[in-house]
Order: sequence, then C-alpha cells, then structure tokens
Amino acid sequence: MRVCLASTSPARLMLLRQAGIEPLIISPEVDEDAVAADAEAEHGSALAPDELVLLLARAKAADVAGRLPVEHPRFDGIVIGGDSMFALDGHVYGKPHTPEVARARWQQMRGATGILHSGHSVFRVSPDAAPAEAAAVAEAAVSFADDVTEAELDAYIASGEPLHVAGAFTVDSLGGAFITRVEGDPSTVVGMSLSTVRRLAADLGVTWTDLWRTATQIS
Repeated sequence: MRVCLASTSPARLMLLRQAGIEPLIISPEVDEDAVAADAEAEHGSALAPDELVLLLARAKAADVAGRLPVEHPRFDGIVIGGDSMFALDGHVYGKPHTPEVARARWQQMRGATGILHSGHSVFRVSPDAAPAEAAAVAEAAVSFADDVTEAELDAYIASGEPLHVAGAFTVDSLGGAFITRVEGDPSTVVGMSLSTVRRLAADLGVTWTDLWRTATQIS
C-alpha cells in the first residue's frame, strides 16, 4: 500500500515522514486562483474559508489521482491533497509573499487568536478499480503572544520563513516561540491533520499502519 502526496509542501512531507510514511510526491497541475474564481462565480459570492480549502484540496488530489494511471500504472494506495488558510477577525489570509504584507499580518496577530482551516482530500487509487474519494476539513485555533517585539518581528521576517506559509507563521519551526496556544490537532497548523487523514483513509478501507513504509520499499 503506497501513499502519493499531491503537494510539494515541505511541511506536509515532513509530517508524513515523521508519521512513518515515505510518499511518492507529485505536484498538482491546478490553477488555484482560477478554481476559486470559477466556484465563487457559480456560487454568486466568496466562499467561506472551510469551503475554499476543501475545494482546492479536492482539486489537487483529483488532478494527481487522474494522472497516476498513466504516470504510475501500478500504483496501489492513496493520494493525499491539502490546502490551508488562516482566518483572523473575519479576514482570510493565505501566504503573504512579501515582507511588508507579513509585517502587517503580524501586527494584527499579536495578542490575537485566529483559526487555521485545513482541507483534506484522500483518493483510493488502484489498477483494478475506479478512484474513490473521502474529504474533510480540520480546524485549529492559534493564539499568538502579545509581547512579540519589533526586533523579534524584524528577525523573523528576515528569516524568510513567514513569507511562504499560510497566515505568515509556523508552529513547528522559528515561529513556534511566538505562539502561546493551539486548540485542535497540532499537525493541522503544520499543514495537514494526520488524524483527519487517518480517518479518511479508514473510510476508504485503508488501515493507517499499512502505510508505514521506507523509501527503499517504494518502486
């Protein structure tokens, strides 16, 4: 039983490896902005954060699951797709990308609590059957220290870490010292709720411990 991660996220890869899984990695070919825009046009309004992360997670996993029979015809296992967004005071934040945006975000987050929404899509793929999917959203509340100094913020932004992660923070690396509380599955804040993925895999008839593999076992 194999695992394919439909993501190039280092954090999601790290989580799976720490959980005893060495996945095949395939980058999804999905225009996230276009998928979101099409859905919002059809819906007639902006999607809620939980709806949007689930939509994008499903699009990514479906893309990779659809390509596997051609690119890896013997693949037998699950495909995992994910997407995360951070909501604070009614606003939804993705990756800040620039130091200026990251700084503005952190000035809002100091002493506040926001919600990290993480969408998960798992496809069961095998050579002998049509793909089957299970999907869900996990959420975690994240509280930030109110005494983060400007000097600390300067150093954190200069590290580059907050520029390329949802919400401009991490809990498992440099940003962890500025977070005072997490309510919910901690791995959700890292990028993927392992307990949620385990449950979705079980819904598809896959036992989590059967996914424990090493790199040398993957051909």
